[in-house]
Amino acid sequence: MDGRDEFRDFLTSRRARITPDQAGLPAYGGSHRRVPGLRREEVALLAGVSVEYYTRLERGNARGVSESVLDNLARALQLDDAERAHLFDLARAASAGGSQVRRAAKQQVRPIVQRILDGMENFPAHVRNGRFESLAVNRMGRALLAPVYEGRQPPVNVARFVFLDPRAEEFYGDWERTANDTVAALRSEAGRNPYDKALTDLIGELSTRSEFFRTRWAAHNVRFHNAGVKVFHHPVVGELRLAYESLELTDGSGLAMSVYSAEPGSPSQEKMALLASWAATVEREREQAQAQQREREQASQEDSRPAV
Repeated sequence: MDGRDEFRDFLTSRRARITPDQAGLPAYGGSHRRVPGLRREEVALLAGVSVEYYTRLERGNARGVSESVLDNLARALQLDDAERAHLFDLARAASAGGSQVRRAAKQQVRPIVQRILDGMENFPAHVRNGRFESLAVNRMGRALLAPVYEGRQPPVNVARFVFLDPRAEEFYGDWERTANDTVAALRSEAGRNPYDKALTDLIGELSTRSEFFRTRWAAHNVRFHNAGVKVFHHPVVGELRLAYESLELTDGSGLAMSVYSAEPGSPSQEKMALLASWAATVEREREQAQAQQREREQASQEDSRPAV
């Protein structure tokens, strides 16, 4: 992803969605306006910069742009908090110039974080990075996200499941909203880490294999993925309506812990009790299978030892 192109395309897309009426400007030209949304000169007027300077910015040249100008642009384009942060991220990348794709350092979940996860016995929880890779999970989290984790061990990429697994549309009660939120969150992550090769590869894969992703990616929408409500159609316990919070870890790793909870007294809370019982059964069976496998391996090693 080229920083100049991303900065240019984001400004263009935000300008196109605002009408003069929304911006408090007279709509000169009426229905004969040649461009959707605001003209460049109208954005320049609202941001308090010259048309020439704004045109330079919209061509991707953000070198030397000040925070005050970016703040004015954010107000002129009526950006929300996620869009404003994205604008600043893109400006930094555009100012740097050139492609600097690099491999991200391997992200590790500290043992204390795993212990905290395991201690939350009644709440599904997992730790993920900005690429939607689930790096650690507790028993209830694995049970809740059973289709995502089926046959897999962390790290598991939830975004790949959302867009590439045919079960996703049934699993998520509002799949289209979930998919839109995932695209927008990945857009935000791409602005923060434009040179992350693993992220670039993921976006390329999803764009190639999912028309829905490719179309939504081109819209340049961004959002924070911090809180909300999700509906799951769980294959064992049925429909679950759960609130979630994503809590950023403070160790500078860029990881966040997502925790799910049902409304007290709700049908979903009753089903969460069933989910916990099922999760305990599945874990017990898995531990038994692992113990049997270890016994078979030990017996095989003993049989292979030469007779004395």
